[in-house]
Amino acid sequence: MIQSVYIHIPFCQHICHYCDFTKIFYDEQMATDYLDALANEINTQVLGEKNPVKTIFIGGGTPTALTTSQLRTLLSFIEKKFDVYNCEEYTIEANPGDFDEEKAKLLKDFGINRVSLGVQVFDDVMLKELGRAHRVKDVYKTVELLQKYGITNISLDLIYSLPHQTAEHFGRTVTEALSFGLPHYSAYSLQIEPKTIFYNRHKKGQLHRPQQEEEVSMYEILKQKMKQSGLNQYEISNFAKSGYESKHNLTYWNNDYYWGFGAGASGYLPGKRTLNIRPIPAYIKQAKEDGKPLLKVESIGLKERIEEELFLGLRKLEGINKVDFQTKFGFSHEVLFKDEIAHLVQKGWLIEDKETLHLSEHGVLFGNDVFEYFLLEDEDLEAIALTKK
Repeated sequence: MIQSVYIHIPFCQHICHYCDFTKIFYDEQMATDYLDALANEINTQVLGEKNPVKTIFIGGGTPTALTTSQLRTLLSFIEKKFDVYNCEEYTIEANPGDFDEEKAKLLKDFGINRVSLGVQVFDDVMLKELGRAHRVKDVYKTVELLQKYGITNISLDLIYSLPHQTAEHFGRTVTEALSFGLPHYSAYSLQIEPKTIFYNRHKKGQLHRPQQEEEVSMYEILKQKMKQSGLNQYEISNFAKSGYESKHNLTYWNNDYYWGFGAGASGYLPGKRTLNIRPIPAYIKQAKEDGKPLLKVESIGLKERIEEELFLGLRKLEGINKVDFQTKFGFSHEVLFKDEIAHLVQKGWLIEDKETLHLSEHGVLFGNDVFEYFLLEDEDLEAIALTKK
């Protein structure tokens, strides 16, 4: 069963200096055309109405950059197409300051039960340097407004290792974020991506990044403060009160199937991964024509499935369940990775117990290095074939 749905809305009122997601400045007519194209894509790929799914995630871009009327059109269509009132988690991404009373009520009326707020940092000067439109006071107003309309499952998203940021400064941001007492927080290290303003500044030597030691200190502060506040780290960058872990993101980390709709969206279906056209005008044209705005379709064979099972599963602090792996693939993980696991355990990066395989606290800092040990060669599949003879 395809468990989840991701829907991409690419419009933004402001373009952040670090963002490389598919996005464009908001234009009312283009947004209207985009929603028509999006509906045709979804109708083409998903037959019938009230389709059962476990999670729905509307991301961007900034979905709440849409007008109230456009947002109602979008949510009405999703409500018709998917069984939103029986799905476990229905999330929309938003920026602080994007809501008025009418939009907040609209979300509640259409069954959205989780909001992910892009806060990034509690510092007005840094927010301006990031190209963000909101200010700290908007975070307080938005959280209060959402809670007024009964939306209490709110996540605050933070970014650290920002230009000119110190560990002490980031610690103050985490402390202020935790003062809201919310059930979920995410925090990601700033990545300098091509085709962004920050990338151009970086190439010119004009972007002052904290040293690696400072970044590690920020991450340690993050983990410590979250733990002190009773939040469990369940993934490398995510923390939650018990029962409030992001079910949608767990779809990705558990390597389960999901639809991806909208410009630049990716989907993971049995045997294949899909990627949609990124340029918004080209997406609109193709999606309106035949409902199949695909840039490419990549076949996912056994090799790729196993690699992704390890890469994604080890992002979770609980790691890989050995029995689940064997049930899913029909053979033990040791057939392919016995020596690699022994080496990583010896280095102190990996912990293997009776039931699971997971990163150590130290290994979390070297996640990408750990993942490289689980890349497979074609001849590795011969070992699998031998186990099935």
